[in-house]
Amino acid sequence: MRVDPTHGKCRSCGGVLEIVEVDDATMSVECEECGDSYEVETDAFDDGGIIYWPAMMAAQEEVPE
Repeated sequence: MRVDPTHGKCRSCGGVLEIVEVDDATMSVECEECGDSYEVETDAFDDGGIIYWPAMMAAQEEVPE
């Protein structure tokens, strides 16, 4: 899931972030431009943890059998 650049950008280069994985406490992000990856808290993008984290948790649950 791509992070809206107005909500957050890569801390290394300012590029666009993609959320690649989440768990109960963190989200793993990767920059589409420089490839840097790191973990952030579930509310890292000033959304109170209600936009990105729940959507990614739901998407991870929809694993095809």
